[in-house]
Amino acid sequence: MDKSKLQGDFFRDYNNEDSALIITDGVEQPPNTNPYVKSFYRKRQDILPAEEYVKGIIARDITILSRAITLVESSLPEHRTVAQQVIRRCREHTTGMKSMRIGITGVPGAGKSTFIEAFGSYLTAEGHRLAVLTIDPSSEKSKGSILGDKTRMETLCNDPKAFIRPSPTAGSLGGVARKTRETIILCEAAGYDVIFIETVGVGQSETAVHSMSDFFLLLMLSGAGDDLQGIKRGIMEMSDLIAITKADGTNIDKATMAKALYANALHLFPPTESGWIPTAVTSSAVTKEGLPEILSKIEEYFHLVMTNGYYEKRRHEQARFWMYESINESLKNMFYEDETIAKLLPEYEQAVLDGKLESYAAAMELIEKYNKK
Repeated sequence: MDKSKLQGDFFRDYNNEDSALIITDGVEQPPNTNPYVKSFYRKRQDILPAEEYVKGIIARDITILSRAITLVESSLPEHRTVAQQVIRRCREHTTGMKSMRIGITGVPGAGKSTFIEAFGSYLTAEGHRLAVLTIDPSSEKSKGSILGDKTRMETLCNDPKAFIRPSPTAGSLGGVARKTRETIILCEAAGYDVIFIETVGVGQSETAVHSMSDFFLLLMLSGAGDDLQGIKRGIMEMSDLIAITKADGTNIDKATMAKALYANALHLFPPTESGWIPTAVTSSAVTKEGLPEILSKIEEYFHLVMTNGYYEKRRHEQARFWMYESINESLKNMFYEDETIAKLLPEYEQAVLDGKLESYAAAMELIEKYNKK
């Protein structure tokens, strides 16, 4: 039979109202790509005027605050210009504000994120507004960071009185520390009176965090064989309070023993300039035991340093320290971003690798060429 005739009969039956063969039009298929994706990214990347950022931050708009922090973290010159204007104006709104900047670090496994979520929730329940700024390590190979603190603090993330912001080191601890310090100013302008600065663990970052915090809290884990050997003496000397975490269940006795051990060790250190006597306490993020005591110690410390003038003195010392750190960071960036230096670097690097030039001599020649410009 003719194929065209069969097709004709089929469509004739389909168009016949008495036919039982009914074919629906179906659902219109969506496009393969989101037609709004370009406009979405264009909208997100637009830079607002500095006054718009400041207005949103003062109004406690979390979205504007997050965008302003992204601007501060950007390395683009045009972003830095606007960011500095925002920081300068926000600083005017924080004049006279007595916030509590608390640096938090601890040995691996101490449960920093779990502790911060439990203690942070306790603080917000007490009427405080909390900002948690975390410094997350970047991979030396891929330069990427996990930035998983928000996934580990689900309860605190949903707390309207809390704000969590992770920042990658991106290979430059000094750079991210400077940006974290500027972020603190924005958070304080947004009305957060308690700022947590969490470090990645016991190491180099503790010194940077200590230089931008008022109170340094060290989290330790009992029963892990660490005792006094598992942490550097310098970090213990920086600590204003040591909290032995996971003091619950069968670990209570071990935590109590560790508390006594660290308390005795702290007494062996020289007196602090602030007049505060550091001590050790036990705590549990599960049972919430010890959290009120930790807050009480922190409040006692701040009452002391605000009364004897050390609070202001410490802030002034930090401001001076970060002025010089900013100079060093800016000079380094200007050197490497210079077009002439960027062209000469591969040549000098190869000369050093081939043994034709010493490392120090190569560096001095490059600096001399930069200074002659």
